[in-house]
Formats: sequence, C-alpha cells, structure tokens
Amino acid sequence: MHSSESTMGARRAGSYHGPATTRKAGTAPASQETTMRNPFARGPRALIACLALVLPAVTPVPAQAQKKYDTGASDTEIRIGNFVPYSGPVSAYGTIGKTHAAYFAKINAEGGINGRKITYLSADDAYNPAQSVEQTRKLVERDGVLLMFGALGTSHNQAVHRYMNQRKVPQLFVSTGATRWGDPKNFPWTMGWQPTYQLEGRTFAQHILATRPQAKVAVLMQNDDFGKDYLKGVLDGFGEQAKQRIVVQQTYEVGDPTVDSQMVALKGSGADTFINISTPKFAAQSIRKAADIGWKPAHYLVSVSLSISSVLKPAGLDNARGVMTASYLREPSDPSNQGTPELAGYLAFMKQFYPAGDPNDSLNVIGYSQAQTLVQVLRQAGDELTRANIMKQAASLKMDLPMLYPGISLQTGGEDFFPIKKMQLVRFDGSRYAPVQ
Repeated sequence: MHSSESTMGARRAGSYHGPATTRKAGTAPASQETTMRNPFARGPRALIACLALVLPAVTPVPAQAQKKYDTGASDTEIRIGNFVPYSGPVSAYGTIGKTHAAYFAKINAEGGINGRKITYLSADDAYNPAQSVEQTRKLVERDGVLLMFGALGTSHNQAVHRYMNQRKVPQLFVSTGATRWGDPKNFPWTMGWQPTYQLEGRTFAQHILATRPQAKVAVLMQNDDFGKDYLKGVLDGFGEQAKQRIVVQQTYEVGDPTVDSQMVALKGSGADTFINISTPKFAAQSIRKAADIGWKPAHYLVSVSLSISSVLKPAGLDNARGVMTASYLREPSDPSNQGTPELAGYLAFMKQFYPAGDPNDSLNVIGYSQAQTLVQVLRQAGDELTRANIMKQAASLKMDLPMLYPGISLQTGGEDFFPIKKMQLVRFDGSRYAPVQ
C-alpha cells in the first residue's frame, strides 16, 4: 500500500458477494456497526476483515476455569493480521488472502472458534518489503491483532522477522518456504508452513542426477532471498557435481517487465535441463518464451508457480506440457481426486463462500489448507488465547489436512517448526499433474 491509510472492510459470513458489515479497529462495538460496500469493489489495496454477524453458540464454562487473553482476543473476538500482494507484479497471490477470508467467514457462520468470531485483517503490501513493514506495524500496533498469519513473501517476512520476535507476536504459517522460518531457538515466535525451498531444490537436483546424469542445467531465478534460498537447495542436491552440471544462471528483478532476454541467453548456453525459480508472472512468461524460441529442455518449475489457472493457462497449456514440479497438495483438476470426500468438501466451500474464485487454482487450495491449520491451533488454545499459548499449540500439531497429497501429513514439535516436510514430484500432461514415479 501507499503511505495513505487504507480503508478496512469486513466480510459477512456466508456468501463471498454482497455488501459487508464492518467496524474499524478502535471504533464502536459490533452493536454500532455500519454497512459498507464490498471492500474488493474499492480495489485490491483495501484491507479485508472477515467478521461474522452470526451470534455464536457459547459452550458453558465451569466457574473455576479462568480465561486468559492477550491483545487481539476477547470473549467474542479473535483478531488475525495478514499481508499479501493484492496488487503489483505478483498479484496472482492475492487470491490466497481472499481464500483465507472466505474460510474464516465459513467458520464464523458455523459459530466461530470456541464461541468467538474471527476478524481477519488482510493488507495489500504490493510485494514490497517496505510496505510489508508498514502494514505489519499498523496491524500489530494500531489494530491490535493477536497474531500475524499466512503473510506472503520471503524478503517481506524477513523484513519483519526480528520485529515480530522482539514484540513476541506470533508470525504463524508464513506463505514462504525459506529455511529461516524453522529456527525456534533464535526466533521462537515464527513458524513456516509449506515444505522448504531447499528441500524442493534438493529434490529437483537429485531427480536430475538420477535420470539425466550428464545434464547441462540452466537456472533462472528471482534475485532476492527467495531465489537464493531455493538455489542453495539445488546446489546442495547436486553436491560436488554442481559446477559441472550447472552451465548457466540468469536472474531477474521483481520489477522487470519480462524475462525474454534471460530465456534467450539460457537457450544459447546449450542447456538441456531448466530449473525455473520464478514467481507466477515470470514463470508464465518463461514457459511461453521457451516455446516461442523452440527451446525444449527438461523443465523443473518451482512449486510456488505450479498453478494451472494462474500460470500454465496464461503460458499456454500445450507449451507447459511436460513441466515438472513438486507438490504437497491435491490438484482439484486431477481425475483421481474426483468423487473423494476431501475434494467434495473443498469444492462446496468454494461454491458457497468464494464463488468468484477458481476452484482449480492451487493457490486457493493453499489458502484453504492454511486457514484450516490456524483454526485447529485456535481451537486447541481454548480459552487461553495468549500469544505464548498460541505458539505452544502451533508447536503441538499432528493433523491430516483434507487437501494434502495422500501420504503427506502436517506435524510440528517443540524443535520442529516445519509443519509439512514431504513433497511429490509431478509432471503436467497438458491438462493435469500426474505423479512422477
């Protein structure tokens, strides 16, 4: 966002369309709420607040039980903060925040969390770390959120990493696979969610060594912490053969208009294998450009850009045929998932609470699954909604999320802040991803 303060809206529990009812942080209680128009109608820079109007059913609590709250929690409300790029070069990721909001609307419509409704405040940082800092400070200091959840971007979360830990505010389930999020000794208030970029990079390199031992590898990477962390995994996976296997590297900046020149240079190197460490906009460009210039390497695409609807369709499905990636979530378009209760539950949610979203977009599956994880943490916390107990519960998870790939589960521990630790290599066949054996 720009320096001017954005308006704050709230989504009515139920349908994802229509007018919303809201109150800003620090204003009158819910009984004095006023009707506002849909915040997305004002543009992506609006803050989203997922605030239900449904009166929750309250379970009687024994008189001797003591409720404990930190800032952002009360008998009636849990305030959750987030930033995600609703605008800018990677605005495709904005749908994750919208899915979070829709899922919390669903939870509120069903009675909330232990009788409390969720207020979800999601800010647009335009994928700019400086704005990530500004929005985080507003959410923590002005809006009084209990925790930050699912904020997106490696450099962006890194920009507030120390701040969150110094203030002892949970920085939970960040939407980035950097390895730094699993360091409870030095940063006990920060936890990742997805498999690490280094794990994924090692997986690609090891598969290349096993199937193409003489490969000439070209690497395209985003020139920031995300790209560098991922590249480290690739180098570790190749080990002593890294210098021999990687024949060329090209980088791009987030503000670059295209990666066309980089793709021409990669083809010119004579490489026959391509590791593509790009965010959605540039991933789509690179797939299309490779087809345009007649370059057909074995193509390994980072999982943050595996979305069929946001990346492969814009690139051209035929152009993307054969692209490999690593997945940990079920693909809604995969025929093997059709008819399963897991997919049915997800599709029903999308239809009722986020009808404007594409149910086949894997980014929405991410948002859905992340929100389910946080809801479990909040339920486990019970009436002790302190920041310390939130982290305690987050570090005590063992669950099978419906949309996780079969055989993959989510588990944490006191020294284990990487909830998801496995991935499945898959290949795009022109219409869907299929497992690579």
